[in-house]
Amino acid sequence: LKNNGYYEKCGRYLEKWNLKREDIIRPFDQAFGTDGSIAILHGNLAPEGAVVKHTVVPREMFQATLKARPFDCEEDAIHAVLTHEVKPGDAVIIRYEGPKGSGMPEMFYTTEAIASDPELGASIALITDGRFSGASKGPAIGHVSPEAAAGGPIALIEEGDLIRINIPERSLSIVGIAGKEMEPAEVDAVLAERRAAWKPKANRYTSGTLKFFTEHAVSAIQGGYME
Repeated sequence: LKNNGYYEKCGRYLEKWNLKREDIIRPFDQAFGTDGSIAILHGNLAPEGAVVKHTVVPREMFQATLKARPFDCEEDAIHAVLTHEVKPGDAVIIRYEGPKGSGMPEMFYTTEAIASDPELGASIALITDGRFSGASKGPAIGHVSPEAAAGGPIALIEEGDLIRINIPERSLSIVGIAGKEMEPAEVDAVLAERRAAWKPKANRYTSGTLKFFTEHAVSAIQGGYME
């Protein structure tokens, strides 16, 4: 490549756009950032962890306390977003979309709907046990583990619970019940009561490969493989 003029050709192409090679591939001492692009969050909402691509999260959402709006499938969540039932300050919770819940589809359409609305994109978060691709953008936290179908805390969230996101501290926690902030021990007591009353949902797949997968899949954080 060096001998056939490839690099010079690329350089001339960049000049057309007033770019330098360093604008495309940054030198080590001029990095775009120092913290990578992915963060793993932990807390009483995600004891095993959750994943966020923080480089596409608005800075105002790096630390936020939001009111939970839980949905048991993506279809219900995206309908609420598109019909403006979701308001600034909400945390849209999409659950039962993890490996055991539904085979773990990508929550693409909901993230796109949120990111396309400048107000919502800077004032709400999407939290799910489903997954995202590398193309996702906006305040989206996925791979929450344990997932809802396995009885994870995301299954216990109710309307109006307070969810605190702190990306710098890598935390994701339930910090209040019914709109009232509480001490951690008080929150744990309420979640314990809810867990005692919680019942697993019936497998949405009754035959085929997905039924087999959802019956044997481990959590997303562990890799979503079958045991």
